[in-house]
Amino acid sequence: MPRLNPRHRWKVAAAVTLPILMILPWVSVTVTTAGDVHAEADIHSASADGLRPADAALVLGAGVRPDGTPSPFLRDRVEVGVALYEAGLVDVLLMSGDGDDSSGYGETAVMRALAESLGVPTEAIVEDPEGLDTEASCMRAREVFGEDSVTIATQQFHQARALWLCRQVGMDAQGVYPPPTPTRHTLTGHVREVAAVAQAVAASTLSR
Repeated sequence: MPRLNPRHRWKVAAAVTLPILMILPWVSVTVTTAGDVHAEADIHSASADGLRPADAALVLGAGVRPDGTPSPFLRDRVEVGVALYEAGLVDVLLMSGDGDDSSGYGETAVMRALAESLGVPTEAIVEDPEGLDTEASCMRAREVFGEDSVTIATQQFHQARALWLCRQVGMDAQGVYPPPTPTRHTLTGHVREVAAVAQAVAASTLSR
């Protein structure tokens, strides 16, 4: 077998090493948060004992369709928040997203309207239209809205990073996710989270 040209050895090493360096943070964050990630079904089952009451449900924004209706991901997140409210596990739904999104309707306004249509009173809903990404949503929940504890409503693939980021700003965080849907967007979400977690951990490390 011919030997590898020494000039190309670093390329092979990089091709092997870089994926490992990206996967390790995701593994670590996923393992350390796993005990506080729950399925929506746990809210109304005996497993609810593992869910702690929290100051608010932090419902994270997602896409809004051009006609102003929530995307399936966004609807699922809001429905999880509503379920937490109805179960008495939170008193407030903090809708955090882009209030000036490309749809023109605003994620948080759409989230509020959906929650109200599902029976949540207006006074139990707070909008944060400047929660432009997960890190901003966590930081603002703590520093702007004064939450000490949150239950995060988002998809399963997003939970580990969301919990980790909220804990980084000093909040007691747990998460509840809706039933996973086997779609291309779900698969893409799982893949993207590996890189997103690595970036979040690297940014936190460099800022210390």
